[in-house]
Amino acid sequence: MENDESLEQFRQWVKQRNPGEEEFLQAIDDVAGDVFSLYREKSEWYDACVLPRLCEADRIISFRVCWEDDNGDIHVNRGWRVQYCGAIGPYKGGIRFHPTVNESILKFLAFEQTFKNALTGLPIGGGKGGADFDPRGRSDREIMRFCQAFMDELYRHIGENTDVPAGDINVGRREIGYMFGQYRRLANTFSGALTGKDIEFGGSHVRMEATGYGLVYFLRCMLAKRDEEVDGQVIAISGAGNVALHAALKAGHLGATVVSLSSSKGALYCKNGIPQELIEEAMDHRAGSTKLLTRMADAGGGEWHQGARPWHFPCDIALPCATQNELDGDDARALIENGVTLVAEGANMPCTAEAVEAFHKACVPHAPGKASNAGGVALSGLEMAQNASFTRWDQERLNQQLLEIMQDIHRQCIADVEGDDGYINYHRGANLAAFRRVASAVYAQGIG
Repeated sequence: MENDESLEQFRQWVKQRNPGEEEFLQAIDDVAGDVFSLYREKSEWYDACVLPRLCEADRIISFRVCWEDDNGDIHVNRGWRVQYCGAIGPYKGGIRFHPTVNESILKFLAFEQTFKNALTGLPIGGGKGGADFDPRGRSDREIMRFCQAFMDELYRHIGENTDVPAGDINVGRREIGYMFGQYRRLANTFSGALTGKDIEFGGSHVRMEATGYGLVYFLRCMLAKRDEEVDGQVIAISGAGNVALHAALKAGHLGATVVSLSSSKGALYCKNGIPQELIEEAMDHRAGSTKLLTRMADAGGGEWHQGARPWHFPCDIALPCATQNELDGDDARALIENGVTLVAEGANMPCTAEAVEAFHKACVPHAPGKASNAGGVALSGLEMAQNASFTRWDQERLNQQLLEIMQDIHRQCIADVEGDDGYINYHRGANLAAFRRVASAVYAQGIG
């Protein structure tokens, strides 16, 4: 049977088993298209059904979360933990609180996390969790009660050698602190069962900066392959959260002109660059991102574009840092027409399949999130190492290790995909490198 036919049959098999789970199907399709030929060539992997096995999570835990608001009213939410693949090490991945969270999204995130974690070279498997809880407008006490109720069930399924959750959208140090405190009380142990903690009780330096800084470190490697630097580049960034702001800050420090940030309501555009002091102030700001960005527009001489996305502004480099599928085919074509030369993802799967294809056809190097936004989980892995050895490493050491990990990920991505014309298919390179490590571990541990 021809590989293409087998690949199509495989895709249909996955689709039939996961009806309606569009994000999960997209993530599997993305990897399978790049690795299927390798999978068929490695007869031992093929005979052991390694790829189909990697399309099923080790386990999915779902549970009820009941909590009481400040008025004494009872609310019921749903919580999940997807422990996707533990072949390389303890499950590792964030917890997300958002009303759009569902099992399909968490499966897609955990699948991506498995391959992202493999690229770091650290002994960590892939997982993801969350709840359909909306923290907007909730008091600090309500968020505390929700986090404690969430951990009342989750604590049974995690631990430093089993599953080590971290933060994600709407889950920062405050929420991790509440969950860790409840875990410590319930499990009667003080261990590195969560990462992203405050520095006072087992957290790590550089953790907040890691994903955004790591993205820029990866970008530097991409530019170095073209004998270019970050200095002088015009960069469009989406989002206004932790990743976007730290990427903007680091890029500015290296001499780039960052012209945009965005929210779900619109985009901030500053043709001459968003002032660094406004980015630094935004990191400590508690206001909603839209209000924050409109204030930044007024203060920095920029423009607020209601309902717009930042991909139609002229730029050299695009860094999508908001959410999945935020950059579609039309956005990609607009970026190409405006002269974009590089794209690196700061979020999980922010580019649609159509957008990725458009970049490939135009020979615009595009780094997938599993490679370019791996800095956060890399630092989480280093926090785990510090917790295990009861030590705390300084910022300089951690920043250097983060840089080295991102450089190594870049080396893996370009190992065997650079074309004669100099074009590097980072997307395929990342998938191949990650799949080799995960598949090797799965195969070596036998059927089960």
